[in-house]
Amino acid sequence: MRNTWKEWGILGFALLLAVFFFAAGFSKLLQPEIQMENFVRWGYPSWFVYFTGVIEVAGAGLLLVRRLRLVGVMVLGVTMVVAALTHFQAGEMAAVPVPLVLLIFTGALGILDRKRLG
Repeated sequence: MRNTWKEWGILGFALLLAVFFFAAGFSKLLQPEIQMENFVRWGYPSWFVYFTGVIEVAGAGLLLVRRLRLVGVMVLGVTMVVAALTHFQAGEMAAVPVPLVLLIFTGALGILDRKRLG
């Protein structure tokens, strides 16, 4: 019974993270002009907004598939490292904690899920 509750807890945690990443990714795909200026200012090509949106949406989907969850954790983890470094290099220190916290949460999900796998 304990393992079942643990698995439900991990799924709930994965679902919460997935909702956030779906929202962030779809906002980039559905209204790219809002963030395109930032991406260009950070030194990325304008199409990188779409690329990032696809990565976030796909990563969120992977978090929801038990067998692919660790792949999603890695994809989104790398994305959050790049986001934190981007904000840091741009001197946007107030924005750095958001991707770092998401990196920690995503990493925690990976650790919990890995322990579940044995």
